[in-house]
Amino acid sequence: MFRICQFLFTLLLIACSAASPSDDSEALPKKLSDELPLNSNKGLRLEDIKLPDGFKIDVYARVNNARSLALTPNGTLFVGNRGGDKVYALKDTDGDWKADKRYVVAEGLRMPNGIAYKEGSLYVAEVSRLWRFDDVEEHLTGSQKPVLIYDDYPKDGHHGWKYISFGPDGKLYVPVGAPCNICESKNEWYASITRMNPDGSDREVYAHGVRNTVGFTWHPETGEMWFTDNGRDWLGNDEPPCELNRVTEAGQHFGYPYCHGGYFKDPEFGDKYPCTDFVKPAQNLGPHVAPLGIKFCTSDAFPEQYRLRAFIAEHGSWNRDQEVGHTGHKIVTVSEENGIGTAYEDFATGFLDPATNKAWARPVDLVFTPDGSMLLSDDLAGTVFRIWYSEI
Repeated sequence: MFRICQFLFTLLLIACSAASPSDDSEALPKKLSDELPLNSNKGLRLEDIKLPDGFKIDVYARVNNARSLALTPNGTLFVGNRGGDKVYALKDTDGDWKADKRYVVAEGLRMPNGIAYKEGSLYVAEVSRLWRFDDVEEHLTGSQKPVLIYDDYPKDGHHGWKYISFGPDGKLYVPVGAPCNICESKNEWYASITRMNPDGSDREVYAHGVRNTVGFTWHPETGEMWFTDNGRDWLGNDEPPCELNRVTEAGQHFGYPYCHGGYFKDPEFGDKYPCTDFVKPAQNLGPHVAPLGIKFCTSDAFPEQYRLRAFIAEHGSWNRDQEVGHTGHKIVTVSEENGIGTAYEDFATGFLDPATNKAWARPVDLVFTPDGSMLLSDDLAGTVFRIWYSEI
């Protein structure tokens, strides 16, 4: 009975949060059936996806509202969820790079978007709580009782879902989105990235002025955090930009709600502080592209030109005028030198139908696998794609 009540309450909160849309929070995708064949191509338009020469794409698995990804050394792929209440696990037991097992690891959760794996345990972030599932690969059917490690994050649904990841310092990094499109808050936890010990102790703010990050990673050579940030809405079709930022020391402020993109003074709050007071983005991304997952390419299976490029999943715009069309809905790469972006280029396009200006899939998160391929989640068609390079 508790689980049923919790689930109904979750659905009510999701509906309320979706009523105040901005960037990655416009309308939650329609649910697909859990019974959808695991490797089905139904509703997908793989032939429309354009990739650089030599790259190929196929379906790895179908998963409702597939969001954040976490891959274990044993090859289990965990998949978070925002539109529902479940966390999934996928297994490829025969090595053909198509999942043949799908499990529900946990359910009855509120927007369990954020997941991270460390030393046998799966960490799952709800809006206000963090859970740890120990020995998770031995209990993929959800039979184990999770450990609550933290339960004091804000309960706001607006930008409340979380992306989480462990840094090279062993800390668990957890963002707290702004509870609005644009606003100031006296609560220092809002519009920030926090970090804590794996047991939930010693939480602190790591970065300020972060409107809504749903993806971050660490540079494989410098160890610095890089994160995407969704720009504010309702300032026109082409302003302000979304951002790719680099953290060089704890405590830095990245501008929200006063300055966007390092140059764009907010019309409501921008007179309080000049843009020069804040850390400028390493790379401004397109307006309203809703950048989410990010990973640096260390794959030896990709051509050398892609090594150490940042690959970013742009979820795509939703509120630009129809006549100007959408932005995003693709995978892009950013090249950098000394922490500054030097090139911002398309990698995978075609998730948006140009004839109807409607998306059939929306990229969310990505991971590189031990064989050097990329797994990419999509929360609209409910798919995990596999992208790989082959000279044949």
